[in-house]
Amino acid sequence: MTPRERWQAVLNRKTPDRIPMDIWITREASDNLCRHLGCDFDGVLRHLQIDMPVTVSGRYTGPAQADDTDPFGLRRRLVDHGTGRYAEVVNAPLAPFESVAEIEANYRWPSPDDWDYTKLPEQVRGCEERPIRGGGSEPLLRYKHLRGEEQALMDFVLNPEIVEYCLGKLFALAYENTRRIFETIPGRVMITYVAEDLGGQDALLYSPAHIRRFLFPGMKRMIELTRQHGSWVFHHSDGSIRRILPDLIELGIQVLNPIQWRCKGMEREGLKRDFGDRLIFHGGVDNQHTLPFGTPADVRREVEENIRILGAGGGYILAPCHNIQDNTPPENIVALYEAGLEYGLSE
Repeated sequence: MTPRERWQAVLNRKTPDRIPMDIWITREASDNLCRHLGCDFDGVLRHLQIDMPVTVSGRYTGPAQADDTDPFGLRRRLVDHGTGRYAEVVNAPLAPFESVAEIEANYRWPSPDDWDYTKLPEQVRGCEERPIRGGGSEPLLRYKHLRGEEQALMDFVLNPEIVEYCLGKLFALAYENTRRIFETIPGRVMITYVAEDLGGQDALLYSPAHIRRFLFPGMKRMIELTRQHGSWVFHHSDGSIRRILPDLIELGIQVLNPIQWRCKGMEREGLKRDFGDRLIFHGGVDNQHTLPFGTPADVRREVEENIRILGAGGGYILAPCHNIQDNTPPENIVALYEAGLEYGLSE
């Protein structure tokens, strides 16, 4: 089977030749892996037989920005965290404003017309055997960048009208961007991310009331658009989200990532028992402990457990539970995918 056929089989609750395997990885960890295997990243995908999707997006053609600034006016610089470098936001363009009126008077929101979608057919040409990811939303993350993390969190209580206004703008842009992608390459997009990091290690980051008020209306529109166009709703949310998971399922999510099973309430057995008939699970190989600090044997054992628990009766795509970091030995990454090929074969 091709990678696209494997994903399609699992998403449709059918049996593939083996469990599909995906990879999320930082540039530094990827470079280490390439050196270890003596090939480029495409060679890594072929060597380890990873079924990684191809991501498509429009090309920004709007007003010119500085090299370190994105279309939202956010500036970034590389910050070394010891296990990899990330492009971190270093400004907050909306932080000075105290009302919706001030934002409207002083800030230009990007327009969907700032992106060109005509090159999308070229992006998917030659990728007929790969799953395609396109469109989606994660507006609260960008809102926190625009307002600054601390102010954004206080806004939930002190400035709810600013939260609703800004998230409305961000959801509307994501919706139109996604619609244009679907209509430019009809039938090609298989998965669409409707994401938001809602959980910490032990509990939700926000109250269920705030999640339902500020995020669910926009997420519902995104989910309806996605399903109308035949793409699968891939929901990414880090951490402990068990408390809000039934609401997310009712909202219409179909694939759950990243399955950080060491977080409170996210135990694999409970997730599979209570939600396995309604969700496809993606991820699950722990990169807080097992991948960076375990042995190849530990990794193999966890892969076998994930396939046995999360993959019981189908409905599982094997992947790390987030970006593999620079402190992960390449031998452990190889062990992950070799074990997936061994234990993930259909009987």
